[in-house]
Amino acid sequence: MAQEAAQNAAPPTEGLADIVVTATRSSESLSKVAASVSAISAADLGVGGVKDVASLATAIPNLSVGDQFGVNRIFIRGIGLTSIDLGADGGVAFLQDGAQIARPAAQLSGFYDLERVEVLRGPQGTLYGRGATAGAINLITKKPTDHLDGYLRASYGNYNAAAIEGAIGGPISGDKLMARVSGKYDRRDGFGKNEFTGKDIDNRDAYAFRGTILAKPADDVEITLSGEYFHENDSNYAFHYFGPTVKPENLLGSILGGKSLFTVAAAAGKTANIRNIWSDQEPLNQRDGTSFTGTIAWTPGNWDVKSITSYHRFKRFNRDDLDASDANMFGQNNYIENSKSFSQEVVANYKNEKLDVLLGANYFHENLYGEVRVPLTNLAVLLKLGGQVPPGVPDNAFDGLNYLQNGTVKIDALGFYAQGTYALSDKFKITAGGRFSHEKRKGVGTFDFLGSVNTDKAKSWNAFTPTVTLNYQANDSTLLYASVTRGFKSGVINVGSRNDVINPEYVWSYELGLKTATADRKLQANLAAFYMDYTDLQVGFVDATSVVTTVNAASARNYGLEAELRAKPVPGLTLELFGTYLNAKYRKFVTGDYRQAFKQISVAGNRLSNAPEFSFRAGADYDIPVGSIGKLNARAEVNWQDRVYFTEFNNADATQGAYALINAGLKFTSADDRYFIDVWGRNLGNKLVITNNIITAPLFSSVRVGSVAPPRTYGVTFGVNF
Repeated sequence: MAQEAAQNAAPPTEGLADIVVTATRSSESLSKVAASVSAISAADLGVGGVKDVASLATAIPNLSVGDQFGVNRIFIRGIGLTSIDLGADGGVAFLQDGAQIARPAAQLSGFYDLERVEVLRGPQGTLYGRGATAGAINLITKKPTDHLDGYLRASYGNYNAAAIEGAIGGPISGDKLMARVSGKYDRRDGFGKNEFTGKDIDNRDAYAFRGTILAKPADDVEITLSGEYFHENDSNYAFHYFGPTVKPENLLGSILGGKSLFTVAAAAGKTANIRNIWSDQEPLNQRDGTSFTGTIAWTPGNWDVKSITSYHRFKRFNRDDLDASDANMFGQNNYIENSKSFSQEVVANYKNEKLDVLLGANYFHENLYGEVRVPLTNLAVLLKLGGQVPPGVPDNAFDGLNYLQNGTVKIDALGFYAQGTYALSDKFKITAGGRFSHEKRKGVGTFDFLGSVNTDKAKSWNAFTPTVTLNYQANDSTLLYASVTRGFKSGVINVGSRNDVINPEYVWSYELGLKTATADRKLQANLAAFYMDYTDLQVGFVDATSVVTTVNAASARNYGLEAELRAKPVPGLTLELFGTYLNAKYRKFVTGDYRQAFKQISVAGNRLSNAPEFSFRAGADYDIPVGSIGKLNARAEVNWQDRVYFTEFNNADATQGAYALINAGLKFTSADDRYFIDVWGRNLGNKLVITNNIITAPLFSSVRVGSVAPPRTYGVTFGVNF
């Protein structure tokens, strides 16, 4: 549908194409959507382009991604997931074919055989409700067609990386019953090593497949059923050690005769390579997921009614080393997360020349089981040193015990929303709507750390999130709009946590936007200015007692500018540029500073985590005819991001400085578009980029651990379409 719309919208002068998106729950041309929306088409998705969730950051303004323990941490306009506890939700709603994928760790698997990816920036409280205080991302998978078609892609690159992706589909019974199957296998050697054992870390060994059936029992009815399975078993998502913070290097490890990556490198007269680790614990990553989605679309007259039913099951086990050394101490960190969720949504859209009405209701249920287990091996050694236990206590006194968070959280959410757009004149339209949300959470579990505590608790919340937008269509290619929106992120009960119930966070967002293009569509510009006022922002950290904690910061405010420019000055050449300015700071927040023995201080005026002040992207894409046999496509882009901080203290030991990433590729495509060969490279400057950094428990000397982005990767992809 997007490809056909693009062809129909592209004028004969070979200007920039427009596409149809469904991010606003209604089919609409991207240039006509009165909101900050970006769409990435199938042509830009793949190994050499936007290949996974993390690389969305190179294509979308004001979006950054940094996984932690294999948990997807997406930030839009400085708002995202900061908590590291089980049960936490992000501030960006994540969907596939309109069905919500609730667990952030489950959002890293479905990136194959996609038609497009749509990203809404800014709060989406009316249309998406509970978890969209920063925005929404929707993956649109390819659907079966009434003719045989498919593709096969085979890639090979450095780090012995191999990927195979393919799909085939077509009619079972003409245009009444069609099917499509697709799959992907992805493996590579590690981006780093465990220098203590010599084994790879941050490697990958994963596969996924999807099957879809599309039935058309009547001219105005379509039924789509899809099922998907994902599996990964490797040493991905390792905890990388970035050095000491407030205490001397490797204090605890030295007590037990241990070493760290930094002490080993210093002894050898070398600089530590933080892509590697030095640990007695191998990082383990095991996860699989199954999902089923059924969509019924009914289009009687001016109505478009859709029912989306979805079931998701996700399981993962992760292990890493919190003490970041080879000492056999209480640092083995084991995470278990098992989630089963069900959702049902019904959306009805009515359109005529003057009026566009959207009505919807949805129900979501999740049963989440979680466990965080840290064996307390050699804890008595430390406690005797600090005088917390008598000298006569054996060194192995606590070796059979654990730091243990264990339990379940049940979530039930219900939402009703309505939105209407009325044409006041040929040029003016007003949109108004609202959503009522009800959410209930119930946690049952225990917290055990040298003494067991019952963590049973329950609470429910109600919220109303309105929106109003005024847009002015000056001409066919120029749109101005102004909007006011309220967003709501549900309260949280973390699994097996002694943490108090965390209250919901709310935001009021104000946005002004301009979308314009020249008459021949050779130049296009999208501009947006926004101001967002947050209250009870949810922030996570490790407290003075070495326990993971989440609190409601008093308030924060974000404001900024976004500019997206695209040009096609001559046939075959496309130029892109986006630039952003973001001022995202706490207004009121008093919290304990780990650098000052957790003395309570104010961080008002400090920048929010993962919120760069400036960022920009510049890219060029040029098609070069090669006689009658085909064409070459040369492309290159540079993505620059300003400094970001990873804690509310904006301290120099938890930050990533400004950096630039360069990607490029050269692709030959046959004249009939059937075959291609693509030579590509990503992060060609081989920049070392920290994507996330947490300060661990005081028991581990508050060492810094986190994640790093991939190094320089390059390779070749062969493809055939049929």
